[in-house]
Amino acid sequence: MAVPKRRTSRANTRARKARWIAGARRADPGLVPITVDGERMLVPRRLVRYFHSAHSGEGSATESGHGGDRR
Repeated sequence: MAVPKRRTSRANTRARKARWIAGARRADPGLVPITVDGERMLVPRRLVRYFHSAHSGEGSATESGHGGDRR
């Protein structure tokens, strides 16, 4: 396990922790709106490809707005 060479100030530690917590609690954690069987859903960006492949035979899953998925 890595050990810091010097002690960090309490202010720096708390500021870093606050930024981390704020990033973890933000309103949009990478959710993308998609339509599946006529129903609009919000799914994580990393699962969009799964929804496209799971429903590709039906042609019902479409991503709206955020460009195409990356390969």
